[in-house]
Amino acid sequence: MTRYEPADSFETPRFSGVRTFMRLPNNGDLANADAAIVGAPFDTGASFRVGARFGPEGIRSLSHLLRPYNPSQGLQIFEHLSVIDYGDVPVVPGFIEESYGSIEAGLAPIHEAGVVPVVLGGDHSIALPELRAAAAVHGPVALVQFDSHADTWDAYFGKKYNHGTVFRRAVEEGLLDPARSIQVGMRGSLYEPGDLEASRDLGFDLVTTDGVRELGVPETVSRIRERAGDGPVYVSFDVDFVDPAYAPGTGTPEVGGFTSREAQVFLRELSGVDLVGGDVVEVYPTYDGPGGVTSLLAANVAYEMLSLVAVRKRDAR
Repeated sequence: MTRYEPADSFETPRFSGVRTFMRLPNNGDLANADAAIVGAPFDTGASFRVGARFGPEGIRSLSHLLRPYNPSQGLQIFEHLSVIDYGDVPVVPGFIEESYGSIEAGLAPIHEAGVVPVVLGGDHSIALPELRAAAAVHGPVALVQFDSHADTWDAYFGKKYNHGTVFRRAVEEGLLDPARSIQVGMRGSLYEPGDLEASRDLGFDLVTTDGVRELGVPETVSRIRERAGDGPVYVSFDVDFVDPAYAPGTGTPEVGGFTSREAQVFLRELSGVDLVGGDVVEVYPTYDGPGGVTSLLAANVAYEMLSLVAVRKRDAR
């Protein structure tokens, strides 16, 4: 079996070469892959800023700083995983339903091959076709969502498909198991008191940022793990979960959020879950701070997701 891993940075420097995630090979060899990095550069489902179409490019560029050993997990990732950068799925700028069809079709063969996709967004509207592709193979999945917004509106500007309605649509389409799903980190001003209750009405558990501060991170993680259980899990990470002091390059920033360190802890503590897919979304390089701190954060989120897949594969042996 061919095993895919990053280029050796002791042979060629990390600032050289084509910008793939972590310098992984860019190909479609799903037969020899355990996980695949996939870009979904669609951002016209957003309601405020636009520019997340450049997110995959920004994340890939900063990912060259990442190294293959994850010391917090005690894990040499690529000893356990063969990983490719699958490139970007096609999108139709300005046309969300057509883009949904393209994204779902692009991700379907990855799931069918038993490969775990980690998707680089794009705005959060891309999660719906991601979940369509995942559920077609795995059945309804548990959603673990890190976000400052619940994204369960029924409509926005009278439209059913955008980044604020994605998880309501996913429940309506039977893509999620709400009894195993949880949303974490909601905060900020709302249009009305029922904005968050909509998620609970759909069957989700929901823990606001204030709730996490009251419970503490360890107890919140226990709640996530208990909720998700042993079945297939999809992790969706909106970078606005993190405070804009640490992640300014996003579409709808909300103050009072988490640190980048806390984001790492949340993800690492999911070790052992049956991760069948994940995404990191809402990265807007145009609004990023000096040095691309939001893109760097998102690259590390994707890295931690790959680590979760590697831990489960290692422990299954």
